[in-house]
Amino acid sequence: MTIDPSLKWLLGTCTILYVIAMYVIGYIAQRKIQNAEDFLVAGRQLPVSLAWMTLLATWFGAATLLGAADEVRTGGLRAVALDPFGAGFCLLLAGLFVAGPMWRMQLLTVPDFFQRKFGRTAELIASIVLVPSYFGWIAVQFTAMAGMFNLFFDIPITYGLVLVAVIGTGYTLMGGMWSVTLTDAVQVSLVLAGLVVMAIVVLMELGNGSVEVGLTRIAKETDPELLVLIPTDKGSEFLKWMSLFLVGALGNLPGQDLMQRVFSSNSERTAKQACLIAGIAYLGFGAIPLMLGLAGNLMFPTQMEVDILPTMAHAFLHPVVAVVFVVALLSAVLSTIDSAILAPASVLAQNLFPRIGYSDTLKTNRVAVSIVACCSLGVAFVGKRVYELLESSYSLMLVGLFVPMMLGIYSRPRSGRPAIAALVVGSLTWAVHYGIGWEYFLQPLALFESMRLPVSLTATVLALVAYFVFEPPWKIEWHQPSPS
Repeated sequence: MTIDPSLKWLLGTCTILYVIAMYVIGYIAQRKIQNAEDFLVAGRQLPVSLAWMTLLATWFGAATLLGAADEVRTGGLRAVALDPFGAGFCLLLAGLFVAGPMWRMQLLTVPDFFQRKFGRTAELIASIVLVPSYFGWIAVQFTAMAGMFNLFFDIPITYGLVLVAVIGTGYTLMGGMWSVTLTDAVQVSLVLAGLVVMAIVVLMELGNGSVEVGLTRIAKETDPELLVLIPTDKGSEFLKWMSLFLVGALGNLPGQDLMQRVFSSNSERTAKQACLIAGIAYLGFGAIPLMLGLAGNLMFPTQMEVDILPTMAHAFLHPVVAVVFVVALLSAVLSTIDSAILAPASVLAQNLFPRIGYSDTLKTNRVAVSIVACCSLGVAFVGKRVYELLESSYSLMLVGLFVPMMLGIYSRPRSGRPAIAALVVGSLTWAVHYGIGWEYFLQPLALFESMRLPVSLTATVLALVAYFVFEPPWKIEWHQPSPS
């Protein structure tokens, strides 16, 4: 895609000014940081207006905007079961069943929950599972933004990756959760406004001036197979779809990034409402890139390899508006980067560093942020397809953490052994299959289609079985967490 030099200068200037603005916000947020609790959970002071916006901004990044729009062009709606559908439902489930009891425990990290419910060994294993599960997700954002820098500014991908890592890490180091929250509010506002403008312009272009006609054309002229959301067959395709959906809907529930915003809310009511509002917004606005992806098939049928959203912005938007939209795309990725870096860094500083003699201080939290950024940058340099990286990140939390966390919330465990068994069995089952490259459970033995069981689903079931081996259902002391 050829970009006019004057437009490139305008875009470059706007991008630099935008980054400067984010650092100014980070500097202002730094003044609110007095201790580790301020850095990690914003002093537990977030109102619902900020809490839902930072929740939405956390996940509304490269995969939702760029990855999903491109994925739906070739695979149809069924190809985005993970994101935005799974991720959006996850926020709703969190608001209904998880946010309340987790907020009442007044925690800083998810492994803190495992320590309180199951003991220090479970805390350690949960931390080891949780921290690397974010590296792939952060690498997705690094790679997507470096790709945009390459597209618009001809910056080589290698240099772009380093530049993105430095930009995203810098203001996170300054103000922690306060910095992340305040910049997220600005970033997600830009993103949503940009998406709405893009949708209206594209639909009017497709419908010769009519949004309604544009929508009608997408519905009538798109291959019906691409409009199928859930595969109707009962074989491996349906199981694969269900596995991806559950990875997104359930695998994110134990995520530190999600729970960190729950812990940062100023009340239990705020935590619940923020999750529900963000979930509805995620599903609503997440549908726009999917629609744009399908529209791209009609408007650019021979250009299936291009990044469709930047291509549409260049083709249909006024140059100045196109610049604003591209900056909105960049802000979407940045909003995910800062949140995703802070989440595992919190676990490093709070749950792992103290075990090797380093106390939980502001300094160690900032060191942890730098370590996470460097590790994620290494993963980005290795390079894998966006959705594969994202799926692997989510899967690790589902197979390792989901079962013991949910059972810990709604029961009173007698010991830490059930959680340890579930953590180890689920994580190792998934890791072995992922390392070998098997897409299905015990793939060489799956001779028939009916035997092709997705690894994520199977590993989660095995984790549940392992939990029940040490604490059978009839011996569990079930309870309903009482409201505060």
